[in-house]
Amino acid sequence: MTARRSPALKGAVRAPGDKSMSHRTMIFGAMATGVTEVEGLLEGDDILATARAAEAFGATVERLGQGRWRVTGRGGFRSPDGVIDCGNAGTGVRLLMGAAAGYPVTATFDGDGSLRKRPMKRVTGPLADMGARFRWQAAEDRLPVELSGGGLTAIDYVQTVASAQIKSAILLAGLNAEGVTTVTEPEKSRDHTERMLRAFGAEVGVEAQGDGWKISLKGGQPLTGTAVAVPGDPSSAAFPLAAGLVVPGSEVTVEGVMLNPLRTGLFDTWREMGADLTTANRRMAGGEEVGDLTARHSALKGVVVPEDRAASMIDEYPILAATAAFAEGQTVMRGVGEMRVKESDRIALMVAGLRACGVAVEEEPEGFIVTGGPVAGGATVHTAHDHRIAMSHLVLGLAADRAVAVDEPGMIATSFPGFVEMMNGLGGLIE
Repeated sequence: MTARRSPALKGAVRAPGDKSMSHRTMIFGAMATGVTEVEGLLEGDDILATARAAEAFGATVERLGQGRWRVTGRGGFRSPDGVIDCGNAGTGVRLLMGAAAGYPVTATFDGDGSLRKRPMKRVTGPLADMGARFRWQAAEDRLPVELSGGGLTAIDYVQTVASAQIKSAILLAGLNAEGVTTVTEPEKSRDHTERMLRAFGAEVGVEAQGDGWKISLKGGQPLTGTAVAVPGDPSSAAFPLAAGLVVPGSEVTVEGVMLNPLRTGLFDTWREMGADLTTANRRMAGGEEVGDLTARHSALKGVVVPEDRAASMIDEYPILAATAAFAEGQTVMRGVGEMRVKESDRIALMVAGLRACGVAVEEEPEGFIVTGGPVAGGATVHTAHDHRIAMSHLVLGLAADRAVAVDEPGMIATSFPGFVEMMNGLGGLIE
C-alpha cells in the first residue's frame, strides 16, 4: 500500500469505536447475568476474536447492525469446546485469561504468529499467585497456554510499570476470588476497567497514592448486563488528525472522540508542539467524556515528552514520531521501553522506517529522538505485521516529498477497518 503527497485534507469524519472499551464490553457482557446492548462497537479483527471467545465461554453474541451488538451472559464462563484463538489481540487474550481464571474452567489460549511472540507471564504470574494453574505448551511465557481456573484467593499486587492490561486481568480474576484484591500502580494507567465494572454493578475502590493509585475490589460481586455506548477511539482518531497537522492547508475534524484524561497524552503533546488542535461539543457517552477534535495544518516544534506521560499514550508514540518528522528541532521520547513488547518492537521499526524516509532518528534502549525537517520519503517500510507502524508511515507519506509504501497493510483491519477509505475521503492519496 502506498501513500503519496496529498492536496489539503478537508472534512469531518467519525472515529471508530474505542478498541479498549470494545474488548471490555464483550468480556464483561459475557461474565454478566442478562443482556448487554452495545452501540458503537469497533468491528476490527481483534474485537471480533474477543466476541468469538465470549461465545465460546457460553455467552450468546449477536450482531444487530453496524456497531450494534447484543451480548447475553449466563453469569459466568463455561469450559469451551475448542482452543480460544485470540488472533493478534494482546488486550483480548490477557483480559480473557483474567476473567476465565475466576471460574472452574479449563481453556487453551492461542493466537497468530505475532501474538505468540508476546510475553504473557506479566499477567499469568499474578493470576498464578491467586491460584490459577497454567501449562505452557510450547515455550515458557509464550502462547499457547492452558489455563485451569477457579478457587482463587485475593492478592495485593504492586505494579512496577503502569499497565492497564495487567491491572484489568487481576481485577477481573478478583471478581471471583476470596477476599479483597488490590492493585497499586506507580503511575495512573487507563481506567476503563474500573469505570465499566461500576457500570455493570460492581463496587470498585480507588485511592490516590503518590502519582498513582490503589484500586480495590471485593470478591463475589456479580455483574449485571447493561447498555454501553462505546465512544470514538482516541488512538484511531490520531491518524486523520495527524494528517491534518502535517499536510499543508488541511483542516480535519474527527467527531465523538473519547477525552478521558488518561488517553489524551498525545493531544497534550501536540499542543505543546504548537499544533492548532481544538475541541468542541464536549459531552458524555458511555460514562466517558467525548468531544469533536479539529486539527489544522501547523508549524510544529520539537519537544521533550514527559516520561510520566507514557502510560496515557503508549500506543500513540508511532504516530507522534511521524508528526515529529515534520517538526522543527528534536522531539525526545524516553521511558517508552514498553513499546518494544507490543505487536512488534515499535521503537526499532519506527527508527528504521523513518530513517529509510530520510528522517534523522537516534535510537535508545528505552526510547528515541526524532529530528524534524524536510521528509524525503521514497521508501518501502517493513511493518512486521503491526497496524500502527503501517498507518503511521502512510500518514507520513501524505506529506513527504516522495511516496511511502508499507509492505503488509492487511493487518490495519485489526484495529481500524475503513482507514484507507476514511483518509481518501478527506482527500488523501493512499492506494
